[in-house]
Amino acid sequence: MTLPAIPAQTPSAPVAGLWKPVLIRATVALLFGAVTIFWATPSVHVLAWAVGLYLLATAGAMWMSRSLPVAVPVVVALGGIGAVVTQSDAGVALSAMFALLVLGLLEFVHGLRKRDSLARDWLVSGIVSVGTAVMLPFFTSLGAHALLGVAGGGAIISGVLWMLSGLTLRHDARTVSGGVEAAAPGASPEAVN
Repeated sequence: MTLPAIPAQTPSAPVAGLWKPVLIRATVALLFGAVTIFWATPSVHVLAWAVGLYLLATAGAMWMSRSLPVAVPVVVALGGIGAVVTQSDAGVALSAMFALLVLGLLEFVHGLRKRDSLARDWLVSGIVSVGTAVMLPFFTSLGAHALLGVAGGGAIISGVLWMLSGLTLRHDARTVSGGVEAAAPGASPEAVN
């Protein structure tokens, strides 16, 4: 007797196409992290532009993924604009703190509520974003270099996380669409009872 073949689980269309914005977000975070590491003596203007562009690019990648409510990338983009406009240590720290706090809390909640392929990644990314947001005000008095270090450290951690997630999603999407699906145990015609 042959057991009926069990259809393989295929990712839904939104999840299958999610790898691109996830990889874009990871690349943005890792590039920002690299800037924070290799810029030896940043001025407040470098801080403002680097953090502002990082937040704006992150908002753009999140907008492309459409996995969080629309308000989240809007708030992150406003934080980026606030960082560029203020051009001060305190203004950048406050703008980034607000944006990362909203982002982190909503990512964490999203990770708790959804049980999709990125649930754990949402949880970890949320914790990293909230942790970075909470630490920023304590480093404001130390200047641009310290603020870039804190923000860049959080960006590197989340960048590595999202890079691994994006590559995994890409692999899963290629595996399913390329017809290289793994057969379920007992689904072969040779399986007999």
